[in-house]
Amino acid sequence: MSELAGPRQKFGKYRGEIRFWLVTAAVVLVTTTAVAQPFSIPSGSMEPTLLVGDRIAANKFVYGYSKFSSPIGLMPEFKGRLWEGTPERGDIAVFRLPGDPSVNFVKRVIGLPGDRIQMRDGELHINGAVVPRRAVGRFTTQLGEQGTRYVEELPNGRTHEIIKTVARHELDDTREFVVPANSYFMLGDNRDNSADSRVPVELGGVGFVPAENLVGRVNRVLFSLSPFDGWVSAFAHLGELRISRLLHAVE
Repeated sequence: MSELAGPRQKFGKYRGEIRFWLVTAAVVLVTTTAVAQPFSIPSGSMEPTLLVGDRIAANKFVYGYSKFSSPIGLMPEFKGRLWEGTPERGDIAVFRLPGDPSVNFVKRVIGLPGDRIQMRDGELHINGAVVPRRAVGRFTTQLGEQGTRYVEELPNGRTHEIIKTVARHELDDTREFVVPANSYFMLGDNRDNSADSRVPVELGGVGFVPAENLVGRVNRVLFSLSPFDGWVSAFAHLGELRISRLLHAVE
């Protein structure tokens, strides 16, 4: 008469397979979070480049690793960065907010260490020279604000679009900021609706962003939903998927 296998025997039979899939899942999780990490865009501060509802991937490897970008928090806390890469002017970067490192922000790298940055009459100045820009049309933000779309050309030749939604804004004129060593000056592409380095940390702004706060560089939108929702809704609400932004490259 044959024996019937009990629960323990059945578990033992599949234990090796279960272990294999658990180890595989762990390796995939660590590998993917080491190389790139997904984030969502909840505000319009980077319009017209990034829209509310965009899901982006931040390339972590390109800037190296700090305590803020280690794979799923596996690395112990340490100062500085490992395999440090230097951001270029014009990069779109995800970083931890200096005043509250639990919060992720995304802005454009405008000022490098030693640079002098100032806004005058709504125009960006870097090291005493105005950054040239040309109007290319109109833009309606996701909040319904009408603005002018410009293309700015940074000193290294990189170009990107920005928008101005009002003629005069409180941050159109600032003092001259000198970017400290190992820090960066960040601006939003939506210049009149962005919390960025124009306001110091002590006044509730972003201030200068230390190099160790960098998480990764954004090069592409994975997908985008309108209205904003999560990953699961990408499949549950395919009608709200912005097809034109699927794997959309950003500059």
